[in-house]
Amino acid sequence: MSNHPEAASPSERYKAAALRSSDAKSYLGAFSRTFDFDLDDFQREACRSLQEGRGVLVAAPTGAGKTIVGEFAIYLALERGLKAFYTTPIKALSNQKFSELTAKYGAANVGLLTGDSTINGDAPVVVMTTEVLRNMLYADSDTLVDLGYVVMDEVHYLADRFRGAVWEEVIIHLPSEVQLASLSATVSNAEEFGAWLDTVRGDTDVIVSEHRPVPLWQHVMVGREIVDLFAGDTTFDEIAASPDGPAAEPGERRGAEPTAGFEVNPELLSMARAESQMNFRGRFGHGGRSRRRQGRQMDGRQREDRSSDEQRSPVRKASRPQVIASLDRQDLLPAITFIFSRAGCDAAVAQCAAAGLWLTTEREQQIIASRVDEASRDIPPEDLDVLGFWGWRDGLLRGLAAHHAGLLPTFKEVVETLFADGLVKAVFATETLALGVNMPARCVVLEKLDKFNGEAHVNITAGEYTQLTGRAGRRGIDVEGHAVVLWQPGTDPAAVAGLASRRTYPLNSSFRPTYNMSINLIAQFGRARAREILESSFAQFQADRSVVGLARQVRAREESLAGYATAMTCHLGDFTEYATLRRELGDAEKAASRSNARARKSLTQDSLTRLMPGDVLKVTGGRIPGYAVVLSADSQAREPRPSILTEDGQLRRISSYDVDGPVSAESWVKIPKSFNAKVPKSRRDLAAALRDAVRDGRPPARSARNEDFGRNRNVAEQERKIAGLRKALRAHPCHGCSEREDHARWSERWWKLRQETDGLVRQIQGRTNTIAKTFDRVCDLLSAYGYLEAKGGGHLAISTDGQRLRRIYGEKDLLISQAIRHGAISDLDAAELAAFASTLVYQAKREDRGLRPRMPSVSLEESVDIVVREWSRLEDLEEENKLPLTGEPELGLVWPMFKWAKGRHLQDVLNGTDLAAGDFVRWAKQVVDLLDQLAKIPGLEPRLARICREAIDLVRRGVVAYSNVA
Repeated sequence: MSNHPEAASPSERYKAAALRSSDAKSYLGAFSRTFDFDLDDFQREACRSLQEGRGVLVAAPTGAGKTIVGEFAIYLALERGLKAFYTTPIKALSNQKFSELTAKYGAANVGLLTGDSTINGDAPVVVMTTEVLRNMLYADSDTLVDLGYVVMDEVHYLADRFRGAVWEEVIIHLPSEVQLASLSATVSNAEEFGAWLDTVRGDTDVIVSEHRPVPLWQHVMVGREIVDLFAGDTTFDEIAASPDGPAAEPGERRGAEPTAGFEVNPELLSMARAESQMNFRGRFGHGGRSRRRQGRQMDGRQREDRSSDEQRSPVRKASRPQVIASLDRQDLLPAITFIFSRAGCDAAVAQCAAAGLWLTTEREQQIIASRVDEASRDIPPEDLDVLGFWGWRDGLLRGLAAHHAGLLPTFKEVVETLFADGLVKAVFATETLALGVNMPARCVVLEKLDKFNGEAHVNITAGEYTQLTGRAGRRGIDVEGHAVVLWQPGTDPAAVAGLASRRTYPLNSSFRPTYNMSINLIAQFGRARAREILESSFAQFQADRSVVGLARQVRAREESLAGYATAMTCHLGDFTEYATLRRELGDAEKAASRSNARARKSLTQDSLTRLMPGDVLKVTGGRIPGYAVVLSADSQAREPRPSILTEDGQLRRISSYDVDGPVSAESWVKIPKSFNAKVPKSRRDLAAALRDAVRDGRPPARSARNEDFGRNRNVAEQERKIAGLRKALRAHPCHGCSEREDHARWSERWWKLRQETDGLVRQIQGRTNTIAKTFDRVCDLLSAYGYLEAKGGGHLAISTDGQRLRRIYGEKDLLISQAIRHGAISDLDAAELAAFASTLVYQAKREDRGLRPRMPSVSLEESVDIVVREWSRLEDLEEENKLPLTGEPELGLVWPMFKWAKGRHLQDVLNGTDLAAGDFVRWAKQVVDLLDQLAKIPGLEPRLARICREAIDLVRRGVVAYSNVA
């Protein structure tokens, strides 16, 4: 689809005019007139599909205006007297969309349903998180009556490995008469995703647009100077349209060769070369001697200083205040600077404030102060200090703010609205801001191109780069947007150009059957139909498509194998049999070599454990060859490292890597009782005694000790096997063939290709019906627990306990059900129940996990014992059934939640923890969400349901209860 009408032919222009005339008389025409700008072609095309009764998948860059299509679905619902649901992946985006739609359609027509907010839930238009809609579908909620349209914003979120499956559940289970409008970032396999939607939802049109309404320019900030990344005038659209731009796979390092039309700025390339030469000279200066070798002579502090300075650059990196000041001078504010660290975001605001930066006028400061004070009016005064309110407020007055998950939700909402209104000029954010919160800027800055993913520092992908920089350029405000990467030591301009030019962002399913999903499907459809439904998932769709390609490869390889088999045919006998003997002989010889090496290492380590203080040995390898005396043994270690004193008085430890084989004492010296290894004179005296003992040939004192280190018993057996194979090989008829080696080469090719082909066949077997096989294993586990009961004809029925599991949603759904089943919440009061619930929702950082704390009460201690015991049993069953493991109950939030439920101040609650206030509020809301689920479980004892509601009231207070949206 062309985005440039002037390039159209006369017939195309006539057709477009006819379409516009038709649109003018339709719902689309009326809808279009509510805007003061013309809709883009892709927006019109998508809206037209919805108007004609088809579903639609819209994939377009951030800021291109995809939400117009979602709003048209809402418009159609209201005009036709139907309901429309607008789903989002995160609560912040739900809150923002709720505010926008309320302003447009009125408070009476718009509702909000998230885990912790319920506003006008029966309205004709309801904004909600995707999980809420999933729960409605499983509960067969009355709210679904008259539902006509569902908008799934940020639908590419289904690739999220933790929550993505929810999107597929909703898409599969929505009633067939509901039209689906799916809005996605630009993905490279939109057609594949659209084909799946067409399969499960019926007619679905795929509309893809690479066009950005606001051109995006790419830059690198070198020092305080902003330099263009590309040599020519190259925008996002031009790069996206080019098949041969300077693209590189994520992490791939390209050379600096210019590509057709998109040459990397030579100034940046020459700077990278200069930096590389500087570092080379720094490492290999002073007559060619490596400084790293010199570094071994430095003390520990000097070595640390030297290594930190190892990557040098001719460019002095600009500080964060200098970066913002440079952007301000070049009229590139407002800007979002992405820093992949919460602490880094907060530090950036503090650094800019300390540098005296003021980006706001007096009038703007008055407006900001008024809004901030109004937003914080209901926050208890005693909590303001612990929330960091005053520093946050001072930053806002200066036009500066941080935005990350550790902020109080109220604070984040204020930052978002002030930034959207142009009052805050510089926001320092983590990547969570790129998930969909509408905060466009004139400029986006990336401090680094790598991030910590929880396990290691990894380079960001081209898709992530596109998502982050897509925030730059505000439609209707900015003429152009700007993406700026800060120059760091080691920056490769060609690699940055590769990130900026690739549009690859494949959408891969993360779907798998969960316990709750499986039992709900069986309850509604029966096992056989549930299995069929799961096989219609996008995950299975992708697996089946990949199987087609793999099967094609297998067929091609089988043809090649037949040709190889013909080429290795021998007229003297069966060459396949002969080749098998050759391979077995080669494998046996390699195994013997490895076995001998392992045996030698084992014998060497055994000999080191036998050394005693005073033994003199000869060190034959490593860094310290020569004679040495053993100072202390190390007989209990897995890899022994006895300490020794060398002939020249050096203290060392030796291991199996420092000797060429088993060692034994060659002489002996007596170590004086007064010997002190820390005293130089003691070392010198003992070293002299060592040299005397060696010169005099003094025998070892423990000659009677058994120094026979044995012989590996397997060696003889291996040698017999090898001899037998050699004999069989020589006796085989093919051994005398004149073309034997030629046949052998074809045989090796056949064998290698056979291995590869068998691997592909195993992949096909593994991918066929993978989702259904997982579902079967889930059913087996649920049956073992008694949640499913076998009935006649192979049918499964849901037990009473199973009915409870149907209403529990979360990553620990089965564990929660088991805890209730075994009385874990039966003897708890409301505060204890809130603390207990935290163990089932909280996820501690890996480094924060430690010893089990003492519980606040005996009852809570017993409840935790129950849930830990049930988790251990569940994990064993999951391993047995080859299912993903349920996370361990986390106890790190028990005390803070207990204190909060007991009415303590936020300062007291957070004392002694590493929790940020925003994190505590987020976890507290998840505790409320779980308690609300428990209170609504069918058949739950009324007393327990009442305690759940009491616990909700205890937790939902103060900063936890407060939200700007409500």
